[in-house]
Amino acid sequence: MQDPAVPVLKRPSPPKTVISLVPMIDVMLILLVFFMVTSTYLNLDMIPAVDQGDAPLDAPAAEQQNAAAPILIRLGADGIPTIRGRALNTAALETLLQDRVQSDPFTRVLILPSGAADVQALVTLMDTATRMGATNVSVIRLEGTQ
Repeated sequence: MQDPAVPVLKRPSPPKTVISLVPMIDVMLILLVFFMVTSTYLNLDMIPAVDQGDAPLDAPAAEQQNAAAPILIRLGADGIPTIRGRALNTAALETLLQDRVQSDPFTRVLILPSGAADVQALVTLMDTATRMGATNVSVIRLEGTQ
């Protein structure tokens, strides 16, 4: 045993090391933001607005890819649709779309909204096109040239 007269020095035990996950989480978030910013998106120029599963199965694929000219509808910042430089009201647009879709059910309708166009005007235009029977409706955007 130990002699009580002899002093014994005890050193304090070092604290246990704690491994923190905070720096790893910070690095992962920085990498996530980096990859999101630098990634490229393929073919976002054309967003199909109508499910192609609605097309009849008995129509051949060559017939679906018609040679007729598509209808290009420009949507201005004021929310008024324009076809070939002529502004149309809702009734005239509905009549035009209905006539073209009745003559060719696979008529392609392209909608080109202005950058300043109201989203509600775009949704209303898409709704009008699908209500008139168009099954091939796409929203397109133009890439800016630098």
